[in-house]
Amino acid sequence: MTWVDWAALALFFICWLGYAPILKFVGRYGGSLNDDMAHVRRMWMSAMTHRELKLVDSQLMGHSINSASFFASTNLLLIAAVGGILFGGESKLEGFAAVGAENVPIQILEAKLALVLICLARGFLDFIWALRQMNYTLALIGAAPELHHKTDREAFGDAAAELLNPALSAFSQGVRGYYFALAAAAWLFGPLWLALGVASSFGLLIYRQEASPAARAIRNARRLLGE
Repeated sequence: MTWVDWAALALFFICWLGYAPILKFVGRYGGSLNDDMAHVRRMWMSAMTHRELKLVDSQLMGHSINSASFFASTNLLLIAAVGGILFGGESKLEGFAAVGAENVPIQILEAKLALVLICLARGFLDFIWALRQMNYTLALIGAAPELHHKTDREAFGDAAAELLNPALSAFSQGVRGYYFALAAAAWLFGPLWLALGVASSFGLLIYRQEASPAARAIRNARRLLGE
């Protein structure tokens, strides 16, 4: 690989693995959509403990579980597709190279496909962990004390939020895996395409966290709910 490939690859790992601390630095004053949603979910779990019927809460959790299951299933299909080419022998790799990467050595092509596979595999593990935590949260909703019970509702709501927030954070990490898998796939066309793909994906993610209409709406909702 050339020095341009190594530079683009370094940029990829800096943006991929350093996304969370970079986002925290960028949003250190105004916050981010993830921070605002963590507060909203904490308020949700607190309100849940004061409701006599938890049917709506369980339905909302069921919807989240279905969404995570869909993404996990799709991720698994993509892993199978990329893995089938990567581990299918030289004939499949050569056939894939003939489509648009004729001048790329087989070893370099394997490295590029492996990077895509790593992104998808990490995202798949995030979705699986998110699903497990969502199911645990659903159990806590079912175990929430009745209104006449003397359990500390605020403490129970905080405990449920401390489980729900990491679950949805893992789900978000899994979704981010798609963005960076697309950026990694751009490496098949050359290192400059990889750098452009990384910069585009990272910039889009930061924009959606800080300045998108959804981020502004959630920030306003957090203010209405109270800090």
